[in-house]
Amino acid sequence: MSGPAAGTADAATTTDVVCLGESMVTFLPSQPGRLADVPSFGRGIGGAESNVACALAAAGHRAAWVGRVGADGFGDHLVETIASYGVDTSAVRRDPVRPTGIYFRTATDRGTDTHEVAYYRAGSAASAMSPDNVPYEDLLAGRILHLSGITAALSADCLALLRDLTAPRPGRPLVSFDVNHRPHLWRGGDADASVLLELARRADLVFVGEDEAEEAWGIVGAEAIRAALPEPAVVVVKRGSAGATVFSGLRPGPRSSNAGGAGNATGAGPSGAGGAGNAVGAGSSAAGGAEGADTVTLVPALRVDVVAAVGAGDAFAAGFLSATLRGLPVRERVRHGHLMAAAVLTVPGDLTDPPARDHADRLAALDDDAWGRLRLGPGWTAADRAPEEVRTP
Repeated sequence: MSGPAAGTADAATTTDVVCLGESMVTFLPSQPGRLADVPSFGRGIGGAESNVACALAAAGHRAAWVGRVGADGFGDHLVETIASYGVDTSAVRRDPVRPTGIYFRTATDRGTDTHEVAYYRAGSAASAMSPDNVPYEDLLAGRILHLSGITAALSADCLALLRDLTAPRPGRPLVSFDVNHRPHLWRGGDADASVLLELARRADLVFVGEDEAEEAWGIVGAEAIRAALPEPAVVVVKRGSAGATVFSGLRPGPRSSNAGGAGNATGAGPSGAGGAGNAVGAGSSAAGGAEGADTVTLVPALRVDVVAAVGAGDAFAAGFLSATLRGLPVRERVRHGHLMAAAVLTVPGDLTDPPARDHADRLAALDDDAWGRLRLGPGWTAADRAPEEVRTP
């Protein structure tokens, strides 16, 4: 059921990444302040997985979003807006009874005490997703299946769906999992955030922030996070302003069942021939190829003049996945993640046009000193070259 490997006759029509999850209509404040004081809101869309799909499609990849929305005007807006980015939404299901989720938020950084979000998603159409009502033929048709821990928190049925999709199966696509711990979603439910560790251990590629690993699992530090996630071939530990640490190596975990399928496709490129292990670890030598041995890659973050600190994690995942699909080395994958995140951080909303590929490639190829000097602000994606790049010898 997975797509053919790159280089086959059907490669041009194979979906690169399929993203599953809830997307909601978001209402953005017209001015800073408490929700109680904001006089009006502008309408947008928000959803971790659909954000990734939109960013990948805008970057030139074949991306699909699979979700469930209400048979209402907000559902229409979501599907139409996501499709406008070039995302395939043909597998989205409409629920005739349950509504599309919506939420309101303030303009402040999510990590501050003044940030407010009011969700109206309980009983939403997306919370009814289950192994019985999602189109598996579409979910498993891509080279990469991208999931997040947000879906697992929506309902018992959604958790059952993620457990099923991360289970070993013949022809399973490469599974990318963003932990995306949202504490408020786990309050009062039958499960707790420990299930995110279970799901992450069943994936091939994991994105997790140091802060969320500590909050969700009580695990502190990148090395300890890798020790708790021994199975995935690649673990990307996001460390905020310190950058990211990537652990990549060949692993004997459940993803061995997909060797020769999505692994070859995602590893296509100068450094990525081979099965699932090589596909996600290509470009970092995988410590000589010894099973279980890691190559550790540390990549500093960029200096960014932040407009709004929302959507950066999703953009980072999209940039990393984009570079993975292109078979770039691990350092460049992380740098493309940072660049995609910088594009979103310098605009007010969750989504924006990414930099042109040749522009991003030039920046990602800078030497360490030039990368360290790079500072990006609003409008940088529209420039042919950043000023710091022009001055680089």
